[in-house]
Amino acid sequence: MEEKKLKAVFVNGSPRKNKNTALALQSAMRGAEAAGAEVELVHLYDIDFKGCKSCFACKVKNSKTNGVCALKDDLRPVLERCREADVMVLGSPVYYSYPTGVMRAFMERLLFPIGTYMYEKPEGEENGHLGRHIVLRDKVIPSAMIFTMNCPEDYMKAIGYPTLLEENTKCMEDILGYAETLYICNTYQFNDYSRYDFNLFSEEDKRKYRDEHFAIDLQNAYELGKRLVEKVQ
Repeated sequence: MEEKKLKAVFVNGSPRKNKNTALALQSAMRGAEAAGAEVELVHLYDIDFKGCKSCFACKVKNSKTNGVCALKDDLRPVLERCREADVMVLGSPVYYSYPTGVMRAFMERLLFPIGTYMYEKPEGEENGHLGRHIVLRDKVIPSAMIFTMNCPEDYMKAIGYPTLLEENTKCMEDILGYAETLYICNTYQFNDYSRYDFNLFSEEDKRKYRDEHFAIDLQNAYELGKRLVEKVQ
């Protein structure tokens, strides 16, 4: 009998399908494939959906949602496939200090139904310290968030991006059991810089940095995808 392949889902929260975020996800996919996984890439901007509507169908007693958002829209089939995934990687550019709006909406719909308002209580403690968060999954799903951004790494750290962005990764880790973060900084944004107003940075410096570093970023993404799949095996 042929061994069932692991499934790895990659979710693109960028409006672009062949730029920095998408290329990083594609490289991570190749790493996952090299480790033996079956891969799928989802472009969120192709899907008509909204974030959580606070219906709480996933929280009622004896809920039958089984960790999948109850809303029946175009995102529902994607969420069902994510529910069956063994590995998950989310990628997003950083817009005003946060992942894109569609990525945040996706995360609400993905994570909230798997999480619960229930915690294990240590023996003998009724109202004291809370233990492990109870989540509706039967396995750890190794996951990661890839963030791409225009600002250089030193500036990213100076303005506190890791503190903000890794809150998203912490949510993934809490709900899915394991999560990593990969930052790709100082990205080359435009095909033709001469069309745009800017004096914050130098196009020549941007191009030089891309030529020297982006291949390394893609290799890091490849290793990430490979490593996550190997964690399952």
